[in-house]
Amino acid sequence: MWNNKWKISVGALLILVIIGASLFVGYSYGNKRSVVITDPRSLIKSDFSLFWEAVDAVQNKYVDASAIKDDSMLYGAIRGMVASLDDPYSDFFDPTDAKKFDEDLAGEFGGIGAEIGLRNGQITIVTPLKGNPAEKAGLLPLDKVLRIDNTTTTNMSTESAVKIIRGKPGTNVRLFIYRDSFKEPKEFTVTRAIVKVPTLDLEMKTLPDGKKIAHMHLYNFNANVPQLFQEKINEAAKENANGIILDLRNNPGGFLEVAVDLGGWFLESGKTVVIERNRTGEEEVRVARGNASLANIPVVILVNEGSASAAEILAGAIHDVRKATLVGEKTFGKGSVQEVIELKGGAKLKVTIAHWFTPNKTKIDKTGIEPDVKVKMTDKDIEQKKDPQLERALEIIGKQIK
Repeated sequence: MWNNKWKISVGALLILVIIGASLFVGYSYGNKRSVVITDPRSLIKSDFSLFWEAVDAVQNKYVDASAIKDDSMLYGAIRGMVASLDDPYSDFFDPTDAKKFDEDLAGEFGGIGAEIGLRNGQITIVTPLKGNPAEKAGLLPLDKVLRIDNTTTTNMSTESAVKIIRGKPGTNVRLFIYRDSFKEPKEFTVTRAIVKVPTLDLEMKTLPDGKKIAHMHLYNFNANVPQLFQEKINEAAKENANGIILDLRNNPGGFLEVAVDLGGWFLESGKTVVIERNRTGEEEVRVARGNASLANIPVVILVNEGSASAAEILAGAIHDVRKATLVGEKTFGKGSVQEVIELKGGAKLKVTIAHWFTPNKTKIDKTGIEPDVKVKMTDKDIEQKKDPQLERALEIIGKQIK
């Protein structure tokens, strides 16, 4: 029924490992370079003599002279500068933290299996990963983490939270959580483990009239997705599926190129998948390059607060170009690109360099994407293992199939 020939093209973007093994699109890391600025003073209008006056006062007046460390003062000043951007995704890593950052990207360690981020200045669960400790403990997207063990998260960066949460598999971490449905915060104890990241599930659904729907739940956009997606599409075709529900709930993202390539299944070649806009307003347009095998197959997309980054890019593209119906809840709103820059002495700077926009030029970052049909998943639904969002999506796609 469907033509499944497809050229897979996976770009060499960075997978950011957070709390064990979560994924986030939007990192430029391949072109490592040192920052060379001929005269930085020409870029700053403020009088930096104030800074040196403050340094002089600390050096000459602070009561515990032995506690003054020049490098620590320098690193603290840079952290303050980056913090002044009020951007949760820009950060500074001193040499020690930078080394740990690199180890995390390359290594495997114990965690809770959840993507976290900053939302309105608060450490927040973006999404718990299926089958991992965070989900088993009952954590949900948009849970606010007020305290980790005995450490408050007030003014805490995402990276600092990650450092505390991860640890040896089998050990426990206590998270003090506030949820909108809670009357007061509750404590969750989560046992760390080697996190296993799920990728893609296919379940065939049969409507009352006998029509078959392929419910494809995509959990991330890792490098294995293109092959797995093709395999599942082949399975759905053998089952004579009449339509697809693309489930992007609790999908924190992954490789940008995977999102663009999947767009090539659903959109005609040359159609816009995502627009990247930099600080000068220049735009780079990423377009679909697949064979559009599913371009004429009815599709409904499920999203929620745990749908972020690459998930928002793909959902936004199919929605804008094909007018596909989005069902569920507003997405998380992570639509920015970070570059990791090597600095002197082994330090690193992670700074936001661009924003993502949907084909209709809807900004994703800090805004998210509103569903066409809002269906809330309550705590009671989760406890009773009900899925009103999926049920509504099945109703909608049933009406779309001719």
